[in-house]
Amino acid sequence: MRKNSKEKVLNQEEVSPLSLDELVYLGAVERVKFALEKERNDFLEARKSLRLKDGKLGFVGNGYGKERNLLTPVGELKLQVPRVKNRGITDEDGEPESFESTIAPRYKRKSMTIEETIPLLYLHGLSTSDFEPALRKMFGDKANGLSASSISRMLDTWKDELKAWKKRSLKDKEYCYVWVDGIYFGSRNSSEDICVLVLVGATKTGKKELITIETGYRESTESWLSLLRNIKALGLKAPKLFIGDGALGFWSASKQVYPEAEGQRCWVHKTANVLDKIHKSQQKQAKAMLQSIYMAPSKKEALTEWERFVNTYEDKYPKAVDCLLKDKNRMLTFYNYPAAHWTHIRTTNPIESTFATARLRSAKTRGNWVGDRTEMMVFKLLEKASNSWKRLHKHKEVEKVMLGVKYVDGLELAA
Repeated sequence: MRKNSKEKVLNQEEVSPLSLDELVYLGAVERVKFALEKERNDFLEARKSLRLKDGKLGFVGNGYGKERNLLTPVGELKLQVPRVKNRGITDEDGEPESFESTIAPRYKRKSMTIEETIPLLYLHGLSTSDFEPALRKMFGDKANGLSASSISRMLDTWKDELKAWKKRSLKDKEYCYVWVDGIYFGSRNSSEDICVLVLVGATKTGKKELITIETGYRESTESWLSLLRNIKALGLKAPKLFIGDGALGFWSASKQVYPEAEGQRCWVHKTANVLDKIHKSQQKQAKAMLQSIYMAPSKKEALTEWERFVNTYEDKYPKAVDCLLKDKNRMLTFYNYPAAHWTHIRTTNPIESTFATARLRSAKTRGNWVGDRTEMMVFKLLEKASNSWKRLHKHKEVEKVMLGVKYVDGLELAA
């Protein structure tokens, strides 16, 4: 050890100890740097088999980007994001693939903006009067200028945005797949839960977009009819496929408004509903058998696995079998679409994942939400979340589906 280093260690008692906040900050910096390096390494490792004609690696590390500040709840972190060089590799659509950090995307300067935080605070049970102290705790000086009145003005602006957005023309919009769901929240003024109806669609480029939201009455047929008639009046054409929970009043409504669209029931919801009717000791085996149905490579093999499940459980758990059988005609529709899209269209995950945290909290905190305010907060939450929604795999197949190309067991039929 060098002398000056030794002296530094011997004189540690003369150095002011770091505060807890400083320790948290330093720890955050190191952890973020580690995560950024791992993110690049994982990207390169997954593509190490992609090589150029001369055998050289198609992707290599390319130093670091310019240092920038990222505002987080523990302070402003100074970071240099690792870079990757693409030497000429393209994806299945012929486009060059690039590395983009999901932890610190390009141009991102804040871990979460105040506008993103307010909807989450509300949906987690905080009232408007709680926003100001909570935001100051999270953002410090960046929250200067906030007050109950300024937050109220911000919410009024959001209300106007939502009102205008719901009246926008949809004549130029076309969606191949549309995911539908109802998100429940406890009500402050009623024993009935608030249900916010949500539609998310995939365009012909494979991009997911929020189509509309509306406060409904327990996902009833009447509520869904109102929503679907509204968007049809705004000019929205029928999609090729709707994806949703089998319990929705949506299906009866969609037959009346968009009868030409096909339907696919969500396998995540179906699995949970079936397992709920089977003894806990048998659920692991039953779940594996259900997975063998929707993971089968062809519809014929899926039907074979379907019959195996029915034969196994129809005597001991007839309610579970009835639950599976009642939606049989809409559980396997996905086989008529590109195999690359199956993982997207077997479930309502684009909506479910966005609300996982808020919904978990709402189950524990009752009586905190008001209908129109909740709808507005859901809109802002989805608006922000949509910026990070990933495009569908092999998105060029989406356009083929919209043009009427037929698929059997996920494979395109020859013309």
